[in-house]
Amino acid sequence: MSAQKKTHFGYQEVTWDQKQDKVNAVFDSVANHYDIMNDLMSFGLHRLWKKFTLDISHVRKGQCVLDLAGGSGDLTQRLAEKTGQEGLVVLADINASMLKRGRERLLNRGYLQPVQYAQVNAECLPFEANTFDCITMGFGLRNVRDKEAALRSMFQVTKPGGRIMILEFSKPRAILDPLFQTYLFSVLPFLGKVIAKDADSYRYLAESIRVHPDAETLKQMIEKTGFRDCHYHRLSGGIVALHIAFKY
Repeated sequence: MSAQKKTHFGYQEVTWDQKQDKVNAVFDSVANHYDIMNDLMSFGLHRLWKKFTLDISHVRKGQCVLDLAGGSGDLTQRLAEKTGQEGLVVLADINASMLKRGRERLLNRGYLQPVQYAQVNAECLPFEANTFDCITMGFGLRNVRDKEAALRSMFQVTKPGGRIMILEFSKPRAILDPLFQTYLFSVLPFLGKVIAKDADSYRYLAESIRVHPDAETLKQMIEKTGFRDCHYHRLSGGIVALHIAFKY
């Protein structure tokens, strides 16, 4: 019997099946505290990063948008306001707990149509080819088991002329890196322990940030799948990067 393919779960080396189970366990654990922890962890900056993404998305009324790894639905809500009743936004996540939280949040705020919900694996998206004008993915790619497969799947379901927008943690400027690392491995698990009663999950999230490809490496990965004109914006000193690429 051949050895199972290995990947990373934070700093651990695990099998592909183990990675998916472990990531699901993390988000099952943090789902109920996800929004407040996002505010605390980023000092509210995640709202500005997402606003910047939305401001330059060029999403307009009548378009079809996929919010992949959409979690609790904060990007989905703003995208639905842009597409209007004539369009469609699909909130998609692999984790049932996160998807449930996002659906409840949006329904409570009165977002019925044009929002739909789908529990999907980013590596094999179950949508027809050339469906979406725009795909957003906020802080989800680093948790995907096979990033290249996910990018290929996104390419398949993006319309010609459409774009992907991947917002993700990255490698900050050298002068900021020691401080950022201290924050990740000291402050973040502490907040997880106090607020979410789960230091281990937030320690994993810190490790997942450190092992995620830097902005230039991710740019090359995106272009390798067929997307063109890939460029990125470094935000907050490079702590976060927004990658934008197009399908022609």
